[in-house]
Amino acid sequence: MPYIDAKKVETQLKKGELQNLYYIYGADVSGVEKLTKKIIKAAVGDNEEFALNRIAGKNLDPSELRDISELMPMMSEYNCILVNDYNCEEQREEVTKQVIDTLKNVPSQTVMIFNITGFEVKTKYDRKAGGRVISDKNKKIADIISKSGAVVEFALKTPQELAKEIAASVSARGGAISIDNARLIAEICLSDPLTIKNEIEKLCAYAAGREITSEMIGSMVHHQSDVNVFKLADAVAAFDRRKAFEALDDLMQDKDNRGSVLANVTNSFLDLYRVQLARQSGLNAEAVIRDFGYFSRSFIIEKLYRNGQRISIGRLRACIRIIRDTSEQLNSTSGDEKIVLEQMLTKMLMTKN
Repeated sequence: MPYIDAKKVETQLKKGELQNLYYIYGADVSGVEKLTKKIIKAAVGDNEEFALNRIAGKNLDPSELRDISELMPMMSEYNCILVNDYNCEEQREEVTKQVIDTLKNVPSQTVMIFNITGFEVKTKYDRKAGGRVISDKNKKIADIISKSGAVVEFALKTPQELAKEIAASVSARGGAISIDNARLIAEICLSDPLTIKNEIEKLCAYAAGREITSEMIGSMVHHQSDVNVFKLADAVAAFDRRKAFEALDDLMQDKDNRGSVLANVTNSFLDLYRVQLARQSGLNAEAVIRDFGYFSRSFIIEKLYRNGQRISIGRLRACIRIIRDTSEQLNSTSGDEKIVLEQMLTKMLMTKN
């Protein structure tokens, strides 16, 4: 069975149809965990203590995995094994080969689940497959599992898809929120389910049954760095000095180390440059997202595509040169980072279309 949709797996589980092998991954970690629990429940019921073996991928012993896979079920129909965060990129080739040999010979009484919750499995768009496929070394495990089991990716949902879920979650807590404001929360949280859940709980507690407004969201929901970088790029494009420096101040508060803010700004302007070149070539936002693998940040690209018409290719190139020169300055001097970045921003605002 090839890469399949999570809903199809859930339908199979409801019918009592279990695969012997599963590989579950994706940016939506909560989705990965939920489906994993459903498969385990279907395999062993309430007998996890006796019929479920949990193995940390980092410490996986291939001989032990083979031995456990051959065990007979105890107080349940299946012997279930959960291997969490096995990363082929970090394991020796010899170990992965032994794991693959075990996967090729999994007994019918065993259900083995590989799930990824602690690192990113890299993907790319494959025209032949008609969708995203794994592009790093973890493809070795996924491809073997796809031949006789199920491989499921949980990509982040778009803000539009999450808006209804957020509105329903707020309603279940006795509150109210408009679809537009629900979508705003999703955008600010970069569609991350765990962050969204935390923000909803905070907003509902504050609103205490009142409708959650855009003012509440603006003052209480923490903007992720990608959102602030987008605001900075958009302000530069619009020659809006006040908004540009406000976005820089927000970025400086979230910085992790020297140069991290500049790295985010660099990536943002390269994103905008790609978007403008795509627009010039008659391509839409979906083409940019697909060709450059922007699946987890798709709403940023869509916004840049909508709002980026005000900045020319020539001006973008000038801004990128300024960013390059700023990077050299930061790497070669011990000057105050904020002052250097403010000087960079001033120069960018002085460029002309």
